[in-house]
Amino acid sequence: MAVAVVAGVVLPPAPAFAHGGDTPDATSFRTTVSGIAPATPGLAVKAIEAGARLELTNGTGRTVEVLGYAGEPYLEVRPDGTYENVHSPAAYINQTLEGGTALPAAADAAAPPQWRRVSGDRTVRWHDQRTHWLGDGLPPAAAAAPYREHRLRDWVVPLRQGTTELRIGGTLDYLPPPTEWLWWAGAAVIMLGVAAAGRWSVAGGAVAGAALLSYAIVRTLDAPAPMATYAAGLIGLVSAFAARSAFLTTLAGAVVAVFGGLIDLGVLQQAVVPVAGPAWVARVAVTLAVGAGLGMVFTGMVRLRRAPPARDEQGTRGRG
Repeated sequence: MAVAVVAGVVLPPAPAFAHGGDTPDATSFRTTVSGIAPATPGLAVKAIEAGARLELTNGTGRTVEVLGYAGEPYLEVRPDGTYENVHSPAAYINQTLEGGTALPAAADAAAPPQWRRVSGDRTVRWHDQRTHWLGDGLPPAAAAAPYREHRLRDWVVPLRQGTTELRIGGTLDYLPPPTEWLWWAGAAVIMLGVAAAGRWSVAGGAVAGAALLSYAIVRTLDAPAPMATYAAGLIGLVSAFAARSAFLTTLAGAVVAVFGGLIDLGVLQQAVVPVAGPAWVARVAVTLAVGAGLGMVFTGMVRLRRAPPARDEQGTRGRG
């Protein structure tokens, strides 16, 4: 319940989604929007969700049309909401990030548009394969020099407003991975420090919990954050109440380490993270979660092993 309350507070109003969710935890490819040409007041576009989608907001008061891969009408963002052409092949290709959805018989770029209302919102998000790297593995240049940045291509997504042709321009780049071993070294130092704190190792869990909640919030501003991250953050934040119990310390530490850190290790391994802000926010939170969580687990297990065996009241009296 508490997780839902926190998520409800920080989640912005949902825009129209032309297709289902498909956000990577992290990626090596940076999609950047350069702008709209010609510049149109009231019309804004940005890349979101680590480049998985484009988000277009139409405040012009006039209909703006997004064109599909064959130049066919694909999306219309009108003053009364967003519409999708069910005959556009892009309506099916863009249902997933990889674009593997089979086309139905109705998908025909040459057919007259048949519009389906997606929502009443004038902001729409969609996958667009023109902005992604679609090959298997790394591009040849990146495979040859993976620790250098590479410009892969410039891309264009065509728009139309009445008879005026517009275009969204941008770039696709490969970014080298972060120095992963430094983050693991940081996690190890944190683990040792938290373990050395003994009973008060839960203070490290509280710090990790606050960092995880901050990470979840800045991620939610760009892409849906996993509910597990919110839950691990809340458990870490209130773990100080577990200081008297070795078992609860161990359990809280395991939740923080696994659901706050280990399931999100991609942020330590790849350059582009779906957060509204610098990637180091995610990396610091995950590093703290892994280090503090494992430190709490170690402390709790040591305390459990050292605990005196339980004696029932009858046995105690009998020996007296």
